[in-house]
Amino acid sequence: MKRLAFYAGLLVLALIWGGPLLTTWRDSFAAHMLAHMGVVAVASPLLAIGLADARFGLPEIPVLSSPLVASLIDLVAVWIWHAPALREAVQQSALVGALEQASFLGAGLILWLACLRRSGEGGLLRGTAGAFGLLFTSVHMTLLGALLTLSPRPLYGEGEISCFGLVLSAGRDQEIGGVMMLLIGAAVYLAGGLFLLGGVLRDPAREGGAS
Repeated sequence: MKRLAFYAGLLVLALIWGGPLLTTWRDSFAAHMLAHMGVVAVASPLLAIGLADARFGLPEIPVLSSPLVASLIDLVAVWIWHAPALREAVQQSALVGALEQASFLGAGLILWLACLRRSGEGGLLRGTAGAFGLLFTSVHMTLLGALLTLSPRPLYGEGEISCFGLVLSAGRDQEIGGVMMLLIGAAVYLAGGLFLLGGVLRDPAREGGAS
């Protein structure tokens, strides 16, 4: 099952990085957001499930195994790359775009690995830490998605943009991207956090300690 999840994650990455989202539709913010959400909220958790128990002979870095630190790393990566100046740089340079995607994947893997491994180690505090990391990420993605959706003016250019076979204004393109962050990113992290929290509440050790 874990191996299947790992290969499914690789397939999602291949479809995103090799498809039209980052090539034909690279000027569209909505396409960019769909690619972003696919990397951090679909491919990364699938890869993390496959890698959660793998060591590969590499030492674990304690600071990166903290869900709180990992969620802060994810926050910085997500918010920085959505600054208008960096978004414009991504549109103009394939190298900068590759760096952006690598940052999203790296931050996503660090977060999901930290939260999934922490939740699997047992213990109320350690399990809760994994749930908190995902719930905190859901909160900051909800905030950014809402800001993008409700912004009174487009932040990423002007004029009309072609995406998904439609011609959209820059403002509407941005609104769709913000809604995607809310419906995909924030929802996936919320569901993941609640799932891990449910595991903590069902922990037999917790029940035994409470009796």
